[in-house]
Amino acid sequence: MKTIGFVGLGSMGLPMAINLGKAGFAVTGFDLRVEARATLQAAGGEVAASLAEAFSGRDAVVLMVVNAAQAEDILFGQGALAQLSPAGIVILMATCPPAAVAALAARVEAAGHALVDAPVSGGVVGAEAASLTIMAAARRRVFDAVKPVLDAMGSKVVFMGEEPGQGATAKAVNQLLCGAHLVIAAEALSLAEKLGVDTAAMLDIVSGSAASSWMLRDRGARMLEREPRVTSAVDIFVKDLGIVLEAGRDAKAALPMAALAHQLFLSVSGRGLGAHDDSQVIAAYRAMQGRDATDAT
Repeated sequence: MKTIGFVGLGSMGLPMAINLGKAGFAVTGFDLRVEARATLQAAGGEVAASLAEAFSGRDAVVLMVVNAAQAEDILFGQGALAQLSPAGIVILMATCPPAAVAALAARVEAAGHALVDAPVSGGVVGAEAASLTIMAAARRRVFDAVKPVLDAMGSKVVFMGEEPGQGATAKAVNQLLCGAHLVIAAEALSLAEKLGVDTAAMLDIVSGSAASSWMLRDRGARMLEREPRVTSAVDIFVKDLGIVLEAGRDAKAALPMAALAHQLFLSVSGRGLGAHDDSQVIAAYRAMQGRDATDAT
């Protein structure tokens, strides 16, 4: 497997595509944004002028897109799948509902191709460092064929099973914890702010104590900045926690913590902050406390 098409050169997709090139794959990328294509080209990748060109004759195509609906439109609505080589494989790395992934995989297989359900965790930092955790589900022979591709983008590639949707299910569980950890970290730091505690000192304490979590260590400092760098947006968690709740509803599993976290992210998005860094879920607490939602003092 040598030639890879890559669709979706966003904040995570672009460094993932670049890392594939560094690993020796011939990468051809497509994105609607001209500047993203130019950045990939400057890093040594090839750029496609259309989806058809990105798919044409490739051994595999990575879809790092917004959701399952966009993936379906690319593959079938715009007919890109028909351009893939006869043995070509679709690697879906977006966060999607498990049922939607399973349905999409069935259509891809009916068209004579295989789909790898391979969502990722690790954000922009992990994408840039090629240290993503990748949760992959596909027929074993298909997984074995694409594993070198996945290894070029992640430091931890976990085989979740042979049924499409099993990777998406693992990602849903992962996102439940990520969202809940973010929300409780924001609650704690907003309390420190409200009580007049030195927030930098407080963050130092909890980051190195039993109270710590990866999300606290990664996002905590940005919660205290007025305009932090965006590594993952508030609206990403609005979407992802919605997927978590959908999976829970389908399984008749009560998820009260996920539901509360979803509502808090929704409240921040509703204030016009959906494109801000997800650390800014702290704005929900500041608003409830009668303070400026962006007051990081």
